Amino acid sequence: MSVPPPSPIMTTANPPASNAAKNAANVAIRPALWRQALPAVLIAVVWVLFLYQDTALGMVLIWWRSETFTHGFLVLPIVLWLVWRARDTLALQQPRPSAWVFGLAAAAVFAWLLADLAGVNAVAQLAFVALLVLVVPAVLGVPIARLIVFPLCFLFLAVPIGEVFLPQLMEWTADFTVFALRLSGVPVFREGLQFVIPSGNWSVVEACSGVRYLIASFTVGTLFAYLNYQSTQRRLLFIGVSILVPIVANWVRAYMIVMLGHLSGNTLAVGVDHLIYGWVFFGVVIMLMFAIGIRWAEPEPAVGSVDATTATATVTSNPVKVWLAAVCFGALVAAPHLLKWATSEPISTANVSVATPDTLEPGWLALRGNAANVANVAGAAGAINYKPHFLLAAAESNTTYQKHGSQVGLYLAFYRNQDYARKLVSSTNVLVTSNDTQWTRVASGSRATTLAGTPVTVRTLELRGNGVSDPKQGGRLIVWQIYWINGTLTTSDYLAKVYSALYRLIGRGDDSAVIVVYTPNDGVANPEALLESFLSTNYSSINEVLSKARASK
Repeated sequence: MSVPPPSPIMTTANPPASNAAKNAANVAIRPALWRQALPAVLIAVVWVLFLYQDTALGMVLIWWRSETFTHGFLVLPIVLWLVWRARDTLALQQPRPSAWVFGLAAAAVFAWLLADLAGVNAVAQLAFVALLVLVVPAVLGVPIARLIVFPLCFLFLAVPIGEVFLPQLMEWTADFTVFALRLSGVPVFREGLQFVIPSGNWSVVEACSGVRYLIASFTVGTLFAYLNYQSTQRRLLFIGVSILVPIVANWVRAYMIVMLGHLSGNTLAVGVDHLIYGWVFFGVVIMLMFAIGIRWAEPEPAVGSVDATTATATVTSNPVKVWLAAVCFGALVAAPHLLKWATSEPISTANVSVATPDTLEPGWLALRGNAANVANVAGAAGAINYKPHFLLAAAESNTTYQKHGSQVGLYLAFYRNQDYARKLVSSTNVLVTSNDTQWTRVASGSRATTLAGTPVTVRTLELRGNGVSDPKQGGRLIVWQIYWINGTLTTSDYLAKVYSALYRLIGRGDDSAVIVVYTPNDGVANPEALLESFLSTNYSSINEVLSKARASK
């Protein structure tokens, strides 16, 4: 009798575990992995907040004092809520660091360093938020970051930027308002951002730009699109609408306010109700935009259906690598602070002076008077009553020079030991403010010239005197401006920042100045030629004054 071969089942001493058992083991291991990974991420985030606390506090202060950016207080709670909504899907993932993300983090670190050296708040704050965002893919991995990419990107809306669009938005508002008024049969005389209609004078200022409406609409519209749509096309379309609608709505709002004032004899829409009508109108428009947008809402997919194979995947995550990635990230974000400490120079406490000479070539004589160096000499020889709006300079001078009846003003403002509050290039340092009671901007542009044998471009501005505080001040001025950054000339705000940062990196300090020349445009045949001759002939003397100031350390 033959013995039958043994059955495969009978010959297996230790049968393999079923797939269900493996899946159960994987699911049981993942919470343990997250309990080790989450502290690593939180410590990395806290470390970034500690190192970049000045940048973070600067953002919070802007949220606090500016109504335009008050929404920043809500961004972080919204981000945390959005991440919490995805917790079940995230729990199915394995934390695995992504090494290539460290290259992006290094770029953000370098951008922050340059921005901090140059005092560019917006860039420094964007780089800081980028570091907070990059903690997630660097320590937990790109697949996890991809699942919460919108909350991570939404965090950038906490950065208080947008005022850079003010000039263009104001120009567009003035263009549309004047066009609509003329279309309505109202005669309009426009000059710059000011215009006159039969019932009174109007002007477009910062509050009329609509930047507040734009930022508020974009923030809320972006969140609305993410929560109510699933397709990328619909989301992008609604976000585009949330940008376009407040811009156009602001144009209509400005036109309606002017018409209300005109038709009511300037009894309506000229005081506090000016702002009230604006916000009520904006609120109605936004509610209509959401009411229309909700008609195309898409249902949200069931939780956990994003990646059905994740639960059955073999656990390959290593907690040691997660902690090593967190430590390496912490070392990387600390590098710029060590570099700043190594290259920093002692803060100079020496008195700085930019006293201009009494005479300039050829034959220009200074009109001297009061201690502020803005003389008011009796008669036609009086100094030009104008001073650019540059704040917190280490030293400044404002001198009027005269020659054969022609006058040219020379203003110098010298900056040293610059920081976020005291710096040459900023939104508050301008040739004239929008609420100036003496001068109003009429036109602006640029002009090419040559200084010290080098072709340069100067910023030009035409001002009109309001004649309110000074009856003699009813004329016009032509103003030229150029930056002097450690001896390098530029008109660009951005290049001025770059030069300042690079000079600080190589140990030459941050000494910078603005050079402004101006002359009356009343009865003068060619004021531009006069300014060009004055500046090109006397630039060597001006440069000597600024170089002496730089040497006084």
